[in-house]
Order: sequence, then C-alpha cells, then structure tokens
Amino acid sequence: MTRGRVLVSALALGTTGMRSVRRPADGIGPAFDLTYVRTGPRTRRPTVLVPGGPGLGSVLPYRGLRRGAARLGLDLIMVEHRGVGLSRTDTSGRDLPVSAMRIAAVAGDIAAVLDREAVDSAYLAGSSYGSYVVSCVGVLYPERVAGMVLDSALQSSTDIDLERRAVRSLFWDADTAIAADVRRLYARGEDGRRLLDVVRAAYELGGPELLGPLVRGRLRGRVWTPDAAAWRLLEAYATRDGSLARVPGVYEFDLAGAIGFRELGYGTPTDGRPLDPALTYAPVAHQFPGFDKEPVDLSREASRFTWPTVLLSGTRDLRTPPDIADRVASIAPDAAVTRIENGHSALDTHPAALMRALEYLVTGRYDALAGQVDALNALPRRGVSARLPTLLAGLV
Repeated sequence: MTRGRVLVSALALGTTGMRSVRRPADGIGPAFDLTYVRTGPRTRRPTVLVPGGPGLGSVLPYRGLRRGAARLGLDLIMVEHRGVGLSRTDTSGRDLPVSAMRIAAVAGDIAAVLDREAVDSAYLAGSSYGSYVVSCVGVLYPERVAGMVLDSALQSSTDIDLERRAVRSLFWDADTAIAADVRRLYARGEDGRRLLDVVRAAYELGGPELLGPLVRGRLRGRVWTPDAAAWRLLEAYATRDGSLARVPGVYEFDLAGAIGFRELGYGTPTDGRPLDPALTYAPVAHQFPGFDKEPVDLSREASRFTWPTVLLSGTRDLRTPPDIADRVASIAPDAAVTRIENGHSALDTHPAALMRALEYLVTGRYDALAGQVDALNALPRRGVSARLPTLLAGLV
C-alpha cells in the first residue's frame, strides 16, 4: 500500500457510511476496490453526487456537505473516483495504470455501486467534469437515471471557443476599466497564462468588486502589500506549473487527469491570442496522453434524455459559460436552467444552492426551482472555496 493510501485511509477512519465494491480486471486495468459512501435516510431512489476534476476526492473533502444533505433528508451516495484517494490502487497495492482512466469505466463504477446498493435507479448530480460523468451514465445506463442536476455543465471539448469568447469579451475586448488594466498588465510583460488564471478565478469568485482592485494593485507593482498577497494567493489557487501537485484523498490529478487530456481535450492547442483558456493545462500536457476522442456525443445524446434535468448555471462562470447550459436545455426534452449569482461549480462555491436544487428535484418540485433564484442566492455560502472571496476581499 502506498504512503498516500495509508494516509488517506487513516484520515477516513470513522467516515459514516463508507463501503467498497470490487471492480474486476478488464481490458484496460486490473481489479481494484472502489470506495464509496452513502449517508442520510435510506430511500428507494438515492442521489449520486459526482465532484469535478478529474482528480477531486469524494470521501474526505465533502464530509460536511454530506452531513448537511442528511439534515435535508437526502439519501446521498458519493463514489471515490478511480485513481483517486481510496480508489487509487489495485488489489496488490499498486497505483492503477493510466490505461484504466476512461470515462466509460467511471460510469460503470457508478452503475456497480448502484448494483451493490440494490438500487434500480437514482438521481444523478455532477459538477463540472462530474456533470460530464453523470451525463455519460445517462447515455450508457439510461434505465438507472431518475433525474439529473448538472452543475456548471461540461459538454464538449469544442466548447473551448465559448470559453475564449466569454473571457475575452470581459477582459480584453470590453471598453471597461478592468479590461484596460488587464491589457496594460499584458503589454508590460505579465505572464499570459498566470494573468488569465488569476483574472478568471478572481472574477468567478468575487466578480468585478474583487477583480477591479486586484488588477489595479498589480499595476502599481508594489510587492509587500495586501493586494500583492491576494494576487499570490490566487496564483496558488488557480495556476499550474510543470509539476503535478497532489493532496492525497483531496486532489490527485496525476492519474485521473489522463481522462481530461485523452477524452475531453484539455490539451487543446492555443490559438495564439491573449487570454486563451487553452493555456491553463499547457504546462502539464506533455505528461499525459494526447487527445483521442470524446466517449459520447452529448450534443446529440442529450436529446434522448427522458428524465427531468435541472441545469444550475453561474452568472460569472467562465469555465463552463452559461451558454452551454442554455444549449443543453434547448436539446434535452425536460430540462430547465436555473441561473444563480455565482462562478464555477456551485458544489464547491455555493453548495447550499446545489443541495436545495437536489431537494427540489427529489421531491418532484423542480419546475418551481427557477422561481427560487433570489432564495438560492441568499443561502449561506460554506463551500470548499466559498470562504476564499471573503479572505481576498479583505486584502484588496
């Protein structure tokens, strides 16, 4: 057993509802034990919640969220992603191979957990990359789906063009003070990739109220100031270098990240223009397989979804812009968008809104959710990243 697995196992001791199911060897990888947790009151149709990534853990990071979901009466299942945390190693204790990192296999893992729990069908909820996973479950195992919540819907590698347009329309082409300051930073030699990542993260987390003072402070060029500290903090939060930082059980991109490059186009070539979102993963692309193809065509398959689908979309989301959710809603037969004041991934930045959306779906009131936007926005923000905007705002 690897040291990382020993550490995660120790931290996970006493986790409520933790179980495992043996996944057999197949054509892409060896046998391994897939860990999952189920919490809350048992129901005939639980909810399976899949975080983003690929690489985010499920067991350790979301214990507080599961307690809150249980108080709402939600029967919640979270599956530790293959290649991550408690599902990282095979039965002999070796890391799973990169060949085992496939979205269809991840969807099969979820189906295996439902089998293990004797669940015929479940509500599925996914955030960002997780939304792609649960959509693929819908394509491959449609009989297992009772309804869906797609939070910050990720749909196609070709949506990089929507990302480019969303970022540049705000921070490069706009006739605003913020865009002018971003252009000045770029012109004076600010690293283009780091500039993109920090500006995008600041806007998603705190909007122009956070971003404006941040870029003005950067232009002043002072080093030992609170706004300079805020910039460095956002660099640590949002940017990547050539290493594959790993926090065992929390974020393990080094294995699961192969899915992003091989099947979701994370290594898309840059277009040579400023503020290109394709720059984000460029420093680590050489460490992963090249793009093969997407496992399914969701732009076509969504039209075959026969279940109610709630699309939770943030007004400031620049990584999965609101246009994507609108497109899915126009394709899927029974889908509607609920737009909230938020950035990317309500699961991590406004989980109370996601839990409320799930509650409405499970109780059959999803049609009324769009009328609850003000109430969703007013819910307290206690997510993994929800406290970061308050910290940053105190520095700028």
